[in-house]
Amino acid sequence: MSAPQIVSAGRKSFWPFIHFVPRQTHFNFVGLAPYAAILSILLVIGSGVSIGLQQVNFGVDFVGGTKLDVTTTATAQLGQIRSQLAAMGASDAEVQSVGANGAAIQFRSVNGQAADAAPAFVQARLQSAIPGLKVTGISEVGAKVSGELIWNGIEALGVALGLTLLYIWFRFQLQFGLGAILALAHDIILTIGFLSVTRIEVSTQSIAAILTVIGYSMNEKVISFDRLRENLRKYKTTPLAEVINLSENERLSRTIITGTTALLALSGSVLNPASALFSLTATMAFGILVGTYSSIYVALPVILLWGVKRDDDEAGAISFQTARR
Repeated sequence: MSAPQIVSAGRKSFWPFIHFVPRQTHFNFVGLAPYAAILSILLVIGSGVSIGLQQVNFGVDFVGGTKLDVTTTATAQLGQIRSQLAAMGASDAEVQSVGANGAAIQFRSVNGQAADAAPAFVQARLQSAIPGLKVTGISEVGAKVSGELIWNGIEALGVALGLTLLYIWFRFQLQFGLGAILALAHDIILTIGFLSVTRIEVSTQSIAAILTVIGYSMNEKVISFDRLRENLRKYKTTPLAEVINLSENERLSRTIITGTTALLALSGSVLNPASALFSLTATMAFGILVGTYSSIYVALPVILLWGVKRDDDEAGAISFQTARR
């Protein structure tokens, strides 16, 4: 049985949009590294200033608040519940569907209402506006729980960075690991700065998104390092800057396709700020862009400045004129 063939019309494949992705490029990535370094330093400083001046918009999970579990006689009317919460001035309100006829409501406070009176006020208003709505549970998120969540999040990030350094060091060389750690720290600072500037609510979903960004960024760096190591073994006498340029040009089409696919998967929620998953997907989308950038312009420059050890296997030198043939 023969292998399936791609349907073609002349020289065009069945999927014409694939031709927008270049098969071979010759960008001088290293030549732009000094400008990228200036940009990264400015962005990190700007993120630090924003975090220091206005911090981030912590949600109920971190600063405390009230949680209501409700059920309705029909499919949970999330849009109507959100409208009512906005009308009564509930701050940092979040509504998530639970099953077919239920919802979980969280809010920090209600304008004009004392903290102990706010839950009863919200319950009365919702039951008046939505016939058949019942409140099945009311709970408070206290400062102690919030503090534990913050420290748990910091510990999770610290463990992730530590394991990343050990893994890269073991698989490649120490300078590769330091480059990856510096790039991941760059990604985390810029992502938190993004949350601070945009005032997107930071919840436990945001911590999950940042950890996911670390995983995606880590994967990008491992692929970049692996291609670089392979070319260093092949072209031992070629200057390191040229090998880096060659390696990144070879994997550029893969980077474009992977990143675009991930962003398209997130676009439905990112383009809908009212979505319950908006904080998660917006953080992930920004992190994917930053993680792709830092793989080229943060991690690799560290290796370029430090230098690398090359194998003793014989290999011929190449030039970009040769690579273009």
